[in-house]
Parts: sequence; structure tokens; C-alpha cells
Amino acid sequence: MKLIKRKQYLDKLISVKNTPDIKVITGVRRSGKSKLLESFIKTELKKDESANIISLNLTDPTNESYLEYHALYDYIESQYASAKNNYVLIDEIQMCEGFEHAVIGLHNTEKYDIYITGSNAFLLSSDLATLFTGRTFEIEVFPFSFVEFCTYFEFEPNNESLNKYFNEGGMSGSYVYNNENEKYTYLNNVYKTLILRDIVQKYNIRKPVIIDNLSNYLMDNISNITSIRKITKELTKAGLQISNVTIASYTDYLCNAFSFYKINKYNIRGKKYLNTNCKYYLCDHSFRYAKLGKRNMDYGRILENIVAIEFLRRGYEVYTGALYDKEVDFVAIKQDEKLYVQVSNDLSLLTTFDREVSPLLKIQDAYPKIILSRINQPSYSFEGVHIIDVVDWLSDMQ
Repeated sequence: MKLIKRKQYLDKLISVKNTPDIKVITGVRRSGKSKLLESFIKTELKKDESANIISLNLTDPTNESYLEYHALYDYIESQYASAKNNYVLIDEIQMCEGFEHAVIGLHNTEKYDIYITGSNAFLLSSDLATLFTGRTFEIEVFPFSFVEFCTYFEFEPNNESLNKYFNEGGMSGSYVYNNENEKYTYLNNVYKTLILRDIVQKYNIRKPVIIDNLSNYLMDNISNITSIRKITKELTKAGLQISNVTIASYTDYLCNAFSFYKINKYNIRGKKYLNTNCKYYLCDHSFRYAKLGKRNMDYGRILENIVAIEFLRRGYEVYTGALYDKEVDFVAIKQDEKLYVQVSNDLSLLTTFDREVSPLLKIQDAYPKIILSRINQPSYSFEGVHIIDVVDWLSDMQ
């Protein structure tokens, strides 16, 4: 399979190299965590010619004897080399029963620079805080961005390649299949593995059909404002016997496993974060096609999903804005930066343009206000609102 250099993530790993934290690489299944670790070894650690690199993939049958934490700890200690930089890199750490004891033990020796990856459902942010008590630095890996997609296929970033990205998505494991049905079969299998083997196993879910139907509902409603109560009502209509508590828990499981991202509301006028109602965005839009097919295609909602994930990929906190009776697609915040953003696949109709620009014009503060759309021309301004071609924005490597 063809590999590309994922500079954004490599730079993060490089920036924390030789710090005392346990570096933990997280993200949805098949997003490239293992390949990133391999790339990190090849491109950076190999520059230290005297380095002692202790690398294990615990899914490799030859490493089966290390699937118990005492054995794992003892093996790594046996490979320690004094007077050298010692790097420990363990892929699929969750395969080792009691892995946290081995990792903490190695960390406490202060002899190793430690990097681990694991299955998304078994290496959650919440779990890390409990297992390693603040000793970690987490790097979340997303599926391929539009720029990475273009790099992989050697496309020029333009409207045509964006159309291809709409159909292909960012799960690079599907790129090796030439037939669309084969691509979606692969993606469907990945997603079912995510649900059935990881989440169901971790949380001992007795009725997988509920979380499967919940996942399908969220996929079918990406970018729509919703609530736990509404989701429960709709799934109950479909014949499932469920409660709000169950749906709230299962939705959290899907989000914790990096399958979906919950975007809460932000009251623009009151500058308050709201817990009522929210939006859910899918980690990669290609899963929607694989699970639900291409029925009811809404390119505007798919584009909004792509933009939401891109903001998260760039390190923004993302909210959906509420202003009086109007909605702003995104309020994106990073340190002192705040952006108000509308997303539209097509602004050619005056009624559409008015609908998108109207909420932004009502905002009184001086933070940038942006509409992202496929305008196929250079950016321009309208009464202080910046209208930017979404291809240009997605291609801008900040």
C-alpha cells in the first residue's frame, strides 16, 4: 500500500520527543495510527544512530508471549541499553492484559521515551486519565484530510478532486480497491468491527442492534440539530425498546471511540456554552455511504461534515452557534482566535446567499465571519463577511 508523510502528526510527535510524558496515539480504527508510528521510527528516530529502539506490535503472533504485563515489562527491561537513548514503541497495547501496569512501571524507571497506540475503544481519553494519572500526551489521528487525499493520488486540489474526495473519503485503506462496491464493503467491515468487536466488547452490550441502529440514525442526520430525547423517540418508533439513559450512554460510547464528534451549542449573544441540543458529525463521511448507501445524498451536509472534521483536525474547539432564532453552522475557537462560519455547497441562488449571510450580519462583535462554499473564484467580502472557496480553505495548510 502506498504511504505518504503525514507531516502534521509527525511534527507533533517530534515536538514531544524525549519529554517525560507517555505519548499515546489515538483515533478511529484504520486511521493510520500504526503507520504513523512506523513512519516516526523511520524518519526521526533513525537519525539518532546510536538509539536503542524497542518496538513491538502486539497483534503479531511472534509477540504472543508478551500479552501479559509482567512478561511485557520484563522483555523491555531486558532490551535496555545503558548510555543510549532508549525508545519504547508498542502498537496495539490493549492486547496485553494489564498493560497499564507495565507502561507505568517502565515510565517510573525514567529510562525510556514511551510511545503507544491502541484500539480506539480500549484507549480512550477518559481511560488514559484514570490509568496513567496525567502522565500522558495524547495525539489524535484523523482519517486523511482533503490535502492528504490529493497528495496520495497526486491530484491538484480543485473542484474535481473535491468531488472525488466526497465519494472516496479519508479512510486510506479503501483506496487500494478499484471497485466502488469493494471499497464500501471494506469500509462497512471496518465500521462493524468498530461497533461489534470494540464497543460491544468493552461495554458488554447485550443488544448490539440498538447501537447499530443508533449509529445509522446519527449517520443519516449528520449536521442536524438533535437531542437524546429526539433520538430515543425516533428509534422507539422503529420498534426498539430503549430509554433516554441508554441512548445517552451509547451515544457517548460512539463518541468516545472517535466514531462521532458531538458539537454543542454556543449562545453567541450571551457568550454561553449550552448543553441543550447539539449536532453529531461522523469521523469520516465515507462510512455513511458504506452503511447507508448513497440514498438521500445531501452534498451540503456532507461538506459541512468535512469542514467540521477539518476544524477539529486543525485543533479548534468547535460549537454550533445560536443567535436569536438563527443558527450559525460553526463557532470555531483556538486560544484567542474565534471564527463564525457558515458552510454551503452552492451559493449561486440569491435566496441561498441571503440565508447563509443573514445570521453572520447579526453578530455584533469583531471576530471574523466566513462563508465557505464552492464559489470557484477568488475570495471576496460582503459587508464584512468573507466568502471563501472551500477548496482553497481545505488546501490551506495552517
